[in-house]
Amino acid sequence: MDIATPDESLRLTSFSHGGGCGCKISPGVLADILKRSGDSLPVPPELLVGIETSDDAAVYQINDTQALVATTDFFMPIVDDPFDFGRIAATNAISDIYAMGGRPVLALALVAMPIDRLPTETIRCILEGGQSACATAGIPIAGGHTIDSVEPIYGLVAIGLVDPRRLKRNSAARPGDRLVLGKPLGVGILSAALKKEQLSATGYQAMIDSTTQPNTAGIALAELDGVHAMTDVTGFGLLGHTLEILRGSSLGGTIEHARLPLLAGVMELAAAGCITGASGRNWAGYGDDVDLDEGIDAITRAVLTDPQTSGGLLVACAPGSVEAVLDVFRRDGFMQAAEIGELEAGPARLRVV
Repeated sequence: MDIATPDESLRLTSFSHGGGCGCKISPGVLADILKRSGDSLPVPPELLVGIETSDDAAVYQINDTQALVATTDFFMPIVDDPFDFGRIAATNAISDIYAMGGRPVLALALVAMPIDRLPTETIRCILEGGQSACATAGIPIAGGHTIDSVEPIYGLVAIGLVDPRRLKRNSAARPGDRLVLGKPLGVGILSAALKKEQLSATGYQAMIDSTTQPNTAGIALAELDGVHAMTDVTGFGLLGHTLEILRGSSLGGTIEHARLPLLAGVMELAAAGCITGASGRNWAGYGDDVDLDEGIDAITRAVLTDPQTSGGLLVACAPGSVEAVLDVFRRDGFMQAAEIGELEAGPARLRVV
């Protein structure tokens, strides 16, 4: 495929006030907005998953062996290269299908661009990046919608299918389950370094490699009986998305920070001040439900709350299934996948040790 070459002097990130999943409305504000949302609406029995537990996608049962998985995700540029931006945004949107244990089948493009300020070849390159990610997932972009916007925004509506018996929610974890994380953390910190022009070429490539690696392991993980719950770690950071599992499952949990997989150079960049504003907003939104042991400093907390764009799958599984889960991740190329904590009976609080 021929790819249009954009104006290299144009910085996409300069058009946006935020980037990637760091654009998300903070968890505290979002909870307030969604309070009582949909309370008066009828819920058909076929709707297996709605908004009740902040899960990754809606799921609607078609028959005994098929359910429709529907999700959408879009954001402003996290990188300046338009092709990379399109790939990242599309990979991120499709991830929610994998997080439910589903297989993607098609996508619709969501395109909002400042037509009077961005060259058409740059916009075309963004769309080509999205098409590339969809081709990797083996799905077509079957339509979409475009508008003229003050900031560039790109993403997808992603549609998939799942066997209802293999559906993985974020609310079905059990006491004693272990937590396994599929991708290393630190994307938000690297993106902050990029915006400050402090990210090396090696760091940039590591960020691209992570954010464009599709979470295809979710399909095979859904086949494991020992996998009880699953989500993906995105804009609310590791702590926020772990708390969603705890709240949905009415459990407590512990994360061992020394076991967390990290992208290279993340701690040093965070110590140098390369931290997104979303990290602080995340902590403000859910920090009251997190207990940090002595020794967890501000830099480590920034990593724990760092918004991940196209982040890794977070799996809650039986202790005897940890190795099988890690094997699935490694077969799909997630070589830094690691067991990072455990769940327990008790109130929905998270402790970091």
